[in-house]
Amino acid sequence: MFADMRPDMKLACEEVFGPVMSVFKWSDEQALFETVNAVPFGLTGSIWTRDLNTAHRAARRIQTGYVWINNVSQHFVGAPFGGIKQSGIGREECFAELLEFTQTKNVNVKLG
Repeated sequence: MFADMRPDMKLACEEVFGPVMSVFKWSDEQALFETVNAVPFGLTGSIWTRDLNTAHRAARRIQTGYVWINNVSQHFVGAPFGGIKQSGIGREECFAELLEFTQTKNVNVKLG
């Protein structure tokens, strides 16, 4: 766990895979979301709070494909997993993953 992170730190602006948690303290909510969403990656995010309204507001605002609230790294069978921005393409662990291996064609016919 890395506390007292700053946006200019390498760990704060790169996509790190591993048992790593970066902790940001904040007092200006708008500035926090601007900082978080400025990162070019968006695989997952984890929000820790006792206030459910704050949790849902933050989950709506952070630009990630998967969000945990008061949890991290747990996956659920059938729940789409995947990122946005430069963090992957499509979704895994769900029905949508199977659809990526198909080609859809729409054929319209007018009779008569």
